Amino acid sequence: MKKRILVTSVIALVLMLPIGSAIAADVLQTPTELTPIEQLGKDLFFDTSLSSNRTMSCATCHAPEVGFVGPDSNINETSAVYPGAVGTRFGNRKPPSAAYGGQSPIFQYDEDEALWIGGMFWDGRATGLTLDDPLAEQAQGPFLNPLEMNMPNANLVCTRVAQSDYVDLFEEVWGEGSLDFTINVDRTYEYIARSIAAYEKSNEVNPYSSKYDYYLKGEVALTEQEALGLELFEGKGMCSSCHISQPGSAGEPPVFTDFTYDNLGIPKNPDNPFYTMPKRWNPDKEEWVDYGLGGFLMGDGYSAEVYGPELGKFKVPTLRNVDLRPYPEFVKVYGHNGYFKSLEEIVHFYNSRDVDTEDWPEPEYAPTINTDELGNLGLSEEEEAALVAFLKTLSDGYTSEP
Repeated sequence: MKKRILVTSVIALVLMLPIGSAIAADVLQTPTELTPIEQLGKDLFFDTSLSSNRTMSCATCHAPEVGFVGPDSNINETSAVYPGAVGTRFGNRKPPSAAYGGQSPIFQYDEDEALWIGGMFWDGRATGLTLDDPLAEQAQGPFLNPLEMNMPNANLVCTRVAQSDYVDLFEEVWGEGSLDFTINVDRTYEYIARSIAAYEKSNEVNPYSSKYDYYLKGEVALTEQEALGLELFEGKGMCSSCHISQPGSAGEPPVFTDFTYDNLGIPKNPDNPFYTMPKRWNPDKEEWVDYGLGGFLMGDGYSAEVYGPELGKFKVPTLRNVDLRPYPEFVKVYGHNGYFKSLEEIVHFYNSRDVDTEDWPEPEYAPTINTDELGNLGLSEEEEAALVAFLKTLSDGYTSEP
């Protein structure tokens, strides 16, 4: 079995609630008071004026009601890839979660484990090597991406912030003159990104309020099916080899990722609108292959010896809020390209990829597929259902049965 590195970065302690076996709904649903920098980050995160046509914010693709992923059920059910501020332009992947990512370390190669770890985005390109914070570097990307928020330059982003109704808060947080970007636009743009990162690291975005969190604290019990799912998650299903499920050495709650990269053998998403984008954005058209981490390393100038083994690998996502949805019929999608439309489907894929080969299309990139930890798990239908039941305990905002 391939080795996995266990990340033990220190994180903010979860808010301890004075409750017994019954979890009070009003307590869990009351937002945690934000610090000034976190509130500033929230204002920036939800500000639609920071896109070229003032219609798109960070929350457009990372909404709280669905665990800070894509909030449009119709888009999820079809293409899974969201349009940008210019509605005819699309990125090439589904939105990853903006929650529970603040612990991701600076992008690095672990010599002992022979694994790349850390960074942000599906391919790790927000390395953190410039700002010493991958999450802040990630926050700088979408504003200037022509396929996303489509702002022409950082100067205009700073101008819009200077015109906002939270301008006083900005200067309270960063000091008088912090918005004088005519002197140093890079500095002001960095302040914007660090503020967003502070919000994304806040207890409001990462409340650790799922049923599993209360189970770990001994305040609720899992059902028989959920308990079987947890046993499978940490055993036969081998899920916890990448999605760490146990508290850290200091008792910090798990974030259900080890921040590494893997190729699961996911097929191409034929409905991905990026295939039809003009050659300016996608010169390969329908022949385009998403090389993920390897593609980033290739473009960053690494040798074929380095990037070759990483082609087709994508960052292991957190499983927190993997089933959080505003109503039961809401469609959530899974995999970097949104190929899978339900938890049941992706769990079955993990279990049967290498067995029921006629049921699954060819992988997008085959040479680096992980065959050690998935593909032929030997799970029964009942065991697959139990795994799904356990994954549903990871949704924040848990309340006990009345």
